Amino acid sequence: MVGMPSVLPDGEPVPDDGALPRHALEGAADRPLGFYLHVPYCATRCGYCDFNTYTATELRGSGGALASRDNYAAHLIEEVRQARKVLGDDPRPVRTVFVGGGTPTLLPAADLVRMLASIKEEFGLAEDAEITTEANPESVGPAYLSALREGGFNRVSFGMQSAKQHVLKILDRTHTPGRPEACVAEARAAGFDHVNLDLIYGTPGESDDDWRVTLDAAIGAGPDHVSAYALIVEEGTQLARRIRRGEIPMTDDDAHADRYLIADEAFAAAGFDWYEVSNWATTEAGRCLHNELYWRGADWWGAGPGAHSHVGGVRWWNVKHPGAYAQALAEGRSPGAGREILAEEDRRVERILLELRLREGCPLTLLKPDGLAASRRALADGLLESGPYEEGRAVLTLRGRLLADAVVRDLVD
Repeated sequence: MVGMPSVLPDGEPVPDDGALPRHALEGAADRPLGFYLHVPYCATRCGYCDFNTYTATELRGSGGALASRDNYAAHLIEEVRQARKVLGDDPRPVRTVFVGGGTPTLLPAADLVRMLASIKEEFGLAEDAEITTEANPESVGPAYLSALREGGFNRVSFGMQSAKQHVLKILDRTHTPGRPEACVAEARAAGFDHVNLDLIYGTPGESDDDWRVTLDAAIGAGPDHVSAYALIVEEGTQLARRIRRGEIPMTDDDAHADRYLIADEAFAAAGFDWYEVSNWATTEAGRCLHNELYWRGADWWGAGPGAHSHVGGVRWWNVKHPGAYAQALAEGRSPGAGREILAEEDRRVERILLELRLREGCPLTLLKPDGLAASRRALADGLLESGPYEEGRAVLTLRGRLLADAVVRDLVD
């Protein structure tokens, strides 16, 4: 589940032409390159959502004419062309493309295919490139999925969240129970080898048995990848306001931990292996390679309003509003709103934060003396695996995954 946060960080200005410092492309040939394409449209706003997305009502009267769905693909393709100019003679073909949102499948399938084709035209695609789109189960059908597959997409991720109607209602999800599972079958019939289902646990009013029903339904649908995320109640969302008013209860951390353990046990029994704290796959080929680019600090260009990018230690982010985004491109300017150049210490800390979440863990050589001492305590407390530790890597145990944030905080000291 990839999403663009609604609040942008501070940073230095991005040059009008988007030019990167020379050092950003040093050694680029040794790093994979991916593209994230953000489609910021949703039919309705889910109560828990804090992503940079917009409904038609929210766009009306605020630059909406420039930012309509009808001309969105053309704007995004223009940013892909800007990316080609900024990256110059960088010879790398694109290894992964991930179309997220929002609800990308509110656009015609032909628009998503056009966006992908622009990347192929400007950069080329690796022979085994992974091409993913997110999809709302109610916004696709067999014909739409077949058009995507024929247009070069080979992976699709459906937002299922829950199999229980009362849980979906709390989340303001519009699809009906059973539709995501049907989508998996339709995607398989269209020729997709790799299919993901996104699940959310810890919704107010959800019981352990509700969660087990959801897991059984998701596994029974036959995806080769499942993502399961604890619900985070973000300030400013409708869900946060309802909890603050006492309309619905907040789920406590112990319930979240119980649901995670239930999920991991169910996935393991069904042949899914965890490879990142919130992600399980039936095979190594089923892993989401695009997300692994993020977790391993590789290079990616994020195109679209509010999208974030990273190339060679330079991180930047685009203006949030679709109207402002379209205006910048129409004027031949980079839509970048700000950027930061990561110092070596920043990159070290980020590697620990991200790589520790992976099944392979992070090298102990990344740790400073205090962090190394903390890792020895974590090992003694059963939070790190002993075998990998002896080989020089910090790898979380199941209990360590439950306490991953706390373990990371100790190790980055």
